[in-house]
Amino acid sequence: MGARILSIEGSQVKLEVTIDLSRSMLASEENIQQSLNEGGCLATSAALKYLDTDGSAIEIAGEVMRTKGEQPKEYQTPYGEVIVHRHVYQRSGGGKTYCPVEREGRIIITSTPLFAKQVSSKLAYGSARDVQRDLAENHRRPVAVSYIQRTSEAVASIIELKEESWNYVPPKLEVEIKSVAIGLDGTCMLLCDTGWREAMVGTISLYDAVGERQHTIYIGATPEYGKASFLERLEREIQRTKQRYPKATYIGIADGAASNWQFLKGHTQEQILDFYHASGYLGAVAVTLYPDNLAQQKQWLTQKCHQLKHESETASELYQQMLKLSETQTHSKTIQENLDAAVTYYRNHLHQMNYALYRDKHYPIGSGVTEAACKTVIKQRLCCSGMRWKEAGASVVLSLRTLVLTPTRWTQFWHKLNQYGFPVAL
Repeated sequence: MGARILSIEGSQVKLEVTIDLSRSMLASEENIQQSLNEGGCLATSAALKYLDTDGSAIEIAGEVMRTKGEQPKEYQTPYGEVIVHRHVYQRSGGGKTYCPVEREGRIIITSTPLFAKQVSSKLAYGSARDVQRDLAENHRRPVAVSYIQRTSEAVASIIELKEESWNYVPPKLEVEIKSVAIGLDGTCMLLCDTGWREAMVGTISLYDAVGERQHTIYIGATPEYGKASFLERLEREIQRTKQRYPKATYIGIADGAASNWQFLKGHTQEQILDFYHASGYLGAVAVTLYPDNLAQQKQWLTQKCHQLKHESETASELYQQMLKLSETQTHSKTIQENLDAAVTYYRNHLHQMNYALYRDKHYPIGSGVTEAACKTVIKQRLCCSGMRWKEAGASVVLSLRTLVLTPTRWTQFWHKLNQYGFPVAL
């Protein structure tokens, strides 16, 4: 059982693979996997050698470099570890070395690009030990946890380094984008040094003429005092989106946090208060009106929520009603405090609550996309039981995860990396 190279002619490699079959299908499949991995290692070794020079002198940045000979190096591949004898170059006066195979092969640390892609993609969804277990059990590929972490850190460093200069294109859409909803929100995660802190998520969602969401861009950031870096990144994505969809209406959707609106007002034509938050405050009014009758509270809430969503001027009418209740009636301390909070909330956001008009224009009226992103981008990966993070590690995961979760971006990133390469020190 195993594999061997039959011939190498130019860019073609011919392999012979021998597989031992068994009366157990599982055993046969395991033998197939092992033999194919052996063949993959042989083919990958040949592919790397194909990218090497013939040992002639080369010129880089006006300086001549000469080979120190073919030196062995271990590389990690999807199929196993391979040892390749490749030329290593150096200037006549010494100094740093240069390996053409690693430059041309887009080697990341010692990983081939496909294996680095697999490892970092898996780390975006699970811990390094989960990735290690998956590779060993499902790919027959034993790898150290430290290697998984270092490789993923290297990939994340490229993502962060190229964040400003690499522009990603949304998937090709069959419909015209009429509106773009922008949202941002925070959720807490546990850091080793400073305890629970707020990490940020931003979303840019594209909608067609009937209000169907077509695509969403995700941005995530580790806890940061002032959030300046996160807001700069979000602003860059907004500007790129506006260049791509200049005729769309840009809408800010968020809850009542003042900091959200300070940012969104400068980048959107319409600002909409999340309907769930607006309707949530009506519970205080229902309790004030019917303190001892739960059935009437529910009936009133259902009716008013429907009106708030479908009928113009309802928000103003509700505000006047709760203002009158607050000023003219005597209530318990708790009811009065909740009612006053509702009055203040509606007073501050009445101009963002014309939901009937927004629905007529097919605008989204909920920030559910952004709030869901808090869960999918951050909570599901960074807030599992017992997890606490150093900022650098959390930044790696968020860089990978936002790229993986934004459709087509992960593939585009690797196409760009394949085109431009991974920085190799000279």
